[in-house]
Amino acid sequence: MLESVITSKGQTTLPKVVREALALQPGDRVRYVIREGEVRILPVRSVNRLFGILRQDGPVATLEDMERAIAAGVCDT
Repeated sequence: MLESVITSKGQTTLPKVVREALALQPGDRVRYVIREGEVRILPVRSVNRLFGILRQDGPVATLEDMERAIAAGVCDT
C-alpha cells in the first residue's frame, strides 16, 4: 500500500510507482474522480498524443471522395 503526505497547502507528491503506472511525466495533468467515498486518479491525455495512431496505406481521400462515398451509402439503403 502506498501513502503520501498532504502539506499545509493541500499538496502531495504522487509516489514514483503511481507515476510510472500512469505513465506520467513532469507537466502532465491528472483528473480526480470521486465515487462512493473513493477517489480515482486518471491521467489526462491530450488529443495530440493520438496523432499518427491511425495509418493510411492507400491514397489520401479528398473531401469530394468522402462526399461521394456518403452519398453512395445513403442510396444503398
